[in-house]
Amino acid sequence: MLGGQSHVSSGTLKNSFERRSFLIGGLQAGVGVLLAARLGWLALVQNEKYKTASESNRVNLTLIPPRRGIILDRRGAQLASNRVEFRIDIIPERLVDKEATVLQLTELLGFDAVQTQDLQDKLEKAHGYQPVEVVSGLEPKDFDKVLVRLPEMVGVVAHQGFTRWYPTGPSVAHLIGYVGPAAAKDYEKERNPLLVTPGFKLGKDGLERHYETILRGQPGAQRVEVTASGKFVRDLEFREDVPGKSVKLTIDGQLQDYASRRIGLESAAVVVIDCNDGAILALSSMPAFDPNSFAGGIGRLQWKMLNEDDHIPLLNKAMRGLYPPGSTMKPMATLALQLQGIDPNERVPCPGGYRLGSRFFRCDAVHGSVDMREAIEHSCNTYFWAMSHRVGYDAIAPVAKMLGLGQEFDLPGTAQRYGTIPDAAWKMRRFKQEWSAADSLNASIGQGYVSVSPLQLAVMTARIASGKNLQPYLIHGHPKPLGPPLPFTPEQLKVTHEGMFQVVNGSGTAVASKIDIGGIKMAGKTGTAQVRALVARGHVGDWKSRDHALFVCFAPADKPRYAMAIVVEHGTFGATAAAPIAKDVMTFLFDPATALNRLHELERAWGGKPDERLDAKYQAYVSKFGTSAPQVGDDEAVKEAIDKAEASQPEPESPSNAPATTRPEEPVTGTVEARQAPAPDTPPPASSQGVTTP
Repeated sequence: MLGGQSHVSSGTLKNSFERRSFLIGGLQAGVGVLLAARLGWLALVQNEKYKTASESNRVNLTLIPPRRGIILDRRGAQLASNRVEFRIDIIPERLVDKEATVLQLTELLGFDAVQTQDLQDKLEKAHGYQPVEVVSGLEPKDFDKVLVRLPEMVGVVAHQGFTRWYPTGPSVAHLIGYVGPAAAKDYEKERNPLLVTPGFKLGKDGLERHYETILRGQPGAQRVEVTASGKFVRDLEFREDVPGKSVKLTIDGQLQDYASRRIGLESAAVVVIDCNDGAILALSSMPAFDPNSFAGGIGRLQWKMLNEDDHIPLLNKAMRGLYPPGSTMKPMATLALQLQGIDPNERVPCPGGYRLGSRFFRCDAVHGSVDMREAIEHSCNTYFWAMSHRVGYDAIAPVAKMLGLGQEFDLPGTAQRYGTIPDAAWKMRRFKQEWSAADSLNASIGQGYVSVSPLQLAVMTARIASGKNLQPYLIHGHPKPLGPPLPFTPEQLKVTHEGMFQVVNGSGTAVASKIDIGGIKMAGKTGTAQVRALVARGHVGDWKSRDHALFVCFAPADKPRYAMAIVVEHGTFGATAAAPIAKDVMTFLFDPATALNRLHELERAWGGKPDERLDAKYQAYVSKFGTSAPQVGDDEAVKEAIDKAEASQPEPESPSNAPATTRPEEPVTGTVEARQAPAPDTPPPASSQGVTTP
């Protein structure tokens, strides 16, 4: 061996090469087997999984929001319908460059600073794939602008679809409610992909919410072939949506719109009931919001407008507003007195008030000697004080409840508030105090602890007018059976009817609002309910300190068909604020053309229809506040705002604090009776103190 190196033979090299080749070949074979096994696993076992994944890359499946069922009035006219609109949405989870996309989109749509701020607020509150409506109701040319740039704006969705539409807007807001995008908590309750589908809305309030499952319908679907980059190739399959079922109401749509518009600039409620079967024909509460603007979520300035309005547009005053009924309770009281054996022809002298011990309760005028009919006609408090002191208020309270006051009715939609028809047992439960004679006097004329809703007043009036225990209902074709028969005789009802007729057609407090349409006349009763103790009678400068104005009525007076209740918050006098509204609404039922001419004249002075006035007010807020308004609340914030509005209603005055005075039913006009009325707590002349008392 040279250089100490070992010699490697050719045989040794050959053996070494063969071993390495065998090892490498074995490894290659093993890898091949593994690859073959994996391919077999993917091709055979997991074929369906990857076939589905491949299909999802090639095919885009989109849910189509179903058209909501239509809400109809009694004649089949649409109160809530659907219309085709071009709309733009954003899916927050899909946004790549949020700021750039929003900037580009708002520039394309020509948004101002307020609109841009509202969009950013919505995006901040959105979660995951919850769609955010950017705009709806786009013109085709504006929609096309977005379509052209859509590939550049990842996360923006443009489509044509159906959206909820309320033809009369604010007039039906509190009756129908509104729809809106599903919130995160809605999706937590119902894990339904439809809730996060762009364009889908669900009921948020009123009948829209109550009948959500009926109105919703079934979604449609569309399968389209797309490229890897998402570009449309062709339609593969399309399945139509199944519209929700329609809901038909007893409401007369034209009457509902007229009553709402006729309220004008007041804060008021109007309820009309059919005296034949208890069907609710109108349930108006104004001012209100525009449910069309709520559908996509309201902006900061709209929220500010609603929250700052002292007329409380978020409150359904017809069903949830509570007010002292004042003298509108007096017709009911005459029926209760007759049940106790009081002769309607018995006369009670009114010297301008009633003495109870050392305290003198002042009537609003010196009415002289009055019987039961005249007591209604002239709204003589002295008569009702004397008689309620004789029979006891516990004989009157059950009749008030029997006629619907302080009661809740089986109606869909917005929950009602009961109010209070107090009695001795109620006061003991509530305040641990005995019922006093002063409590009876205040309650007998609808003051003190008494509080009722406009709906309850309308039911009371319908039952008095018809003599039947009508049960109000709202769904057409599903009348409710009558309640137990009322205990009043035709003769007793006639006395009350005659008194109410004289209020409007005799020398009563509402003669300025009488109607005579082809011999059709109206009977009614005014009411003025105090909000707080005042030095001036019926009116002060501060709107919230003014008295509430009320009026209940029915027509035709000789054969009642329609019963109505109107409450005007802080309207001052029932005769001047509430009765004129009733006159025009009742005229509309029998002579629509005349009533509409009157309304058009009034609306010209008011600044247009409710939606037009809302638009003008919004533009004024834009000019005044710009982007400085506070951020919009969510659904819970809306509920809190409504609760706050209800809590802000003044409590009826406690009899222990109420002044020994009452409100006149109409402005003092200098009549002899008005001039003779004694001052509060001042006894009348000795010669006129012979008030009939037990």
